[in-house]
Amino acid sequence: MSGENGAGRTLGLMGATTVGVGAIVGGGILALAGVAFATTGPSAVVAFTLNGIIALLTALVFAEMASSFPESGGTYTFAKKVLSVEAAFIVGWVVWFASIVAAVLYALGFAAFGQIFIVEVWAGFLGEAPTWISTDGFAMALAIGSTLFYTFGLVRKQGGGGQWETVGKVVVFCALIAAGLWVLPSRDPAQTVAQLKPFFAAGGMGLLQAMGYTFIALQGFDLIAAVGGEVKDPARNLPRAMIGSLVIALLIYVPLLLLVATVGVAPGGSIQQIAAGDPEAVVAIAAEQFLGRTGFWLVIVAALLSMMSALQANLLAASHIALAMAKDRNLPGRLRRLHPSRGTPVAAVLATSATVIVILAVVADVAAAGAMSSLIFLLSFTLAHWMGILVRRRGGGQEGAFLLPFFPVVPVVGGLACLGLAVFQGVAVPSAGGIAAGWLALGGALYALVFSRRARVADAAAEALDPQLVRLRGRNPLVLVPIANPASARSMVNLASSLAPPVVGKVLLLYVVRTPERWSEGEMPAQLVYAQQVLGRALCASFSADFSPQALTTVADEPWREICRVARTYQCEGLLLGLGDLGKDDGPGEEKLEWLLSEVSSDVVLLGAAEEWRLDRVKRVLVPVGGRRDQSHLRARLLGSLCREYDLEVVFFGIVDPDSGDAKALETDLRELAEDEAPGSSRLEIVHRKDVADAVVAAAQDADLVILGLRREGRRGKTIGEIPVRVAREAGTAVLMIGQR
Repeated sequence: MSGENGAGRTLGLMGATTVGVGAIVGGGILALAGVAFATTGPSAVVAFTLNGIIALLTALVFAEMASSFPESGGTYTFAKKVLSVEAAFIVGWVVWFASIVAAVLYALGFAAFGQIFIVEVWAGFLGEAPTWISTDGFAMALAIGSTLFYTFGLVRKQGGGGQWETVGKVVVFCALIAAGLWVLPSRDPAQTVAQLKPFFAAGGMGLLQAMGYTFIALQGFDLIAAVGGEVKDPARNLPRAMIGSLVIALLIYVPLLLLVATVGVAPGGSIQQIAAGDPEAVVAIAAEQFLGRTGFWLVIVAALLSMMSALQANLLAASHIALAMAKDRNLPGRLRRLHPSRGTPVAAVLATSATVIVILAVVADVAAAGAMSSLIFLLSFTLAHWMGILVRRRGGGQEGAFLLPFFPVVPVVGGLACLGLAVFQGVAVPSAGGIAAGWLALGGALYALVFSRRARVADAAAEALDPQLVRLRGRNPLVLVPIANPASARSMVNLASSLAPPVVGKVLLLYVVRTPERWSEGEMPAQLVYAQQVLGRALCASFSADFSPQALTTVADEPWREICRVARTYQCEGLLLGLGDLGKDDGPGEEKLEWLLSEVSSDVVLLGAAEEWRLDRVKRVLVPVGGRRDQSHLRARLLGSLCREYDLEVVFFGIVDPDSGDAKALETDLRELAEDEAPGSSRLEIVHRKDVADAVVAAAQDADLVILGLRREGRRGKTIGEIPVRVAREAGTAVLMIGQR
């Protein structure tokens, strides 16, 4: 896949519009127009028009978000920007499935029209066609064959082609419309009006059901967002391509459906009857009525081209969604691999196509596939409207992005329309709702059992490296920093400023004054004077670093209990403490620290460093790990924050027992940890030693900072073990101990 930052972007406005037009135009209307006419009669035109209005509202929201976040992945990318990692997985899982099911629909549509094409050609040249051509088995072979054909194309080339099919089908549709408009004036107006009666053949409920069945016919503009990382000048081209492709589709759909329902019906006939008898060929039958066999063949050719281009576009989008999810550890890591020379996401394409083929074997009915596709996309578009509101409320993304008009009316009306239609569709077609629920249940189980741990760690690193994610997700993390020693104020403040995300993150400096034995009116107690000095020094250090924390002084009998109370009261996400004398002897300080760690629900970072230690002088960070992920989430957030601020080398350090350790297994574990926690800034180092503490102390001699994990196991378990204490005593460099809540 191409780069996301401009280099390697290959699609201009025409190419991006072609992706949308290729996905929208033709395939849906030819596969589902018959279903709509059979369900609601001539008012199918209204059903498509209303769907078009909902789609236009949705396209405006997509245009703003896609130009704000011009990366591949579409709705999934928007979700991971503004929602939690768990919610982003669900959204990605849904939209991946949506494109897969759409591909199933168009593969089945290609098979249906392919059978008609082969039967007619065979009959024209060789006589009556053999019966096996019309069997379900042959249709399945055509559907699978077309899927494999485009799979091969997407593996070989980014974008996979598809332009000639798109141009060809648009030309054919324009020819059909022109021919119908030529014939229309010659028809008796009274007869034309009569053929449109009864207009609402099944009433309002039938109209809604037709809308639910056919909404998928307007899907495709969102696929442009799914390949947004490959579009040149995205702030300009993405909105134009989305809205332009949808307008082109509506300019073709509405006139064509009107002509099909009027000049496409023989005198005394009914479009609803024709559609009920042969729904998949209704447009071809109508074209034959006003244009003879030429019209019939134009529709068949347009259908084949439409189904092929829509199939290709959905396979392309689905594979890019899978690739984006795999990069975030929300799908297996193999799916993020690219071909070494072509740069194509081979594994993601193959996995997507394999899923399409499996579903083809289960869902062999075009109407059922259309209903299921529409329901899934309606759900994903409902989420997109909601996310559009969140993005605007939280300050938006890229500067200069397209802004949709009439906010928040557009996303509110569009979101309610999508949600209402989705609910109706789920009730009206229970099988579609059941399949959607089953897919969501499968995704939830896979995430919880397989993907969640690595996905959360990778997301924590991404948040730390890009603090804008914290802002877009509506979080305002607060780091509590109790200050007791003026000498350590600078180092504590500098570390706190790195831990708190810029703009949205906050640091609260706390000094706890022990309750004096007596208060003298007019005389300030020495402890308050000292508190002013400590906080004053900490604030000066903050201001000199262009950092503005908050400061709080409280009075309490027990400072440790007061720290715990403040952390709870202010709902602090993090707690940064100085190690004090912990590295020198096992005194009461360790006991009280253990108590505090067992009581607070915040993430805890303990800093042990010399008074002259400066965070901005750190170049090499040593991270001793044993392949465990106990502190991985917090460590990823910490390392990401440090790497964001400073140019660091992070060394993931593993120790193998010379007698019984498996160095190869440990190396695999360390490599995964490094990829998740500090992507692009780390290297591995493995030594064979029996004494873990000795190995860490020796390695620490070449490091400026050592990060050790603490196992917080509740009130009964000991948090600070012998190894961290010994390293803190003997390392001779700054030590950070971290404990994840």
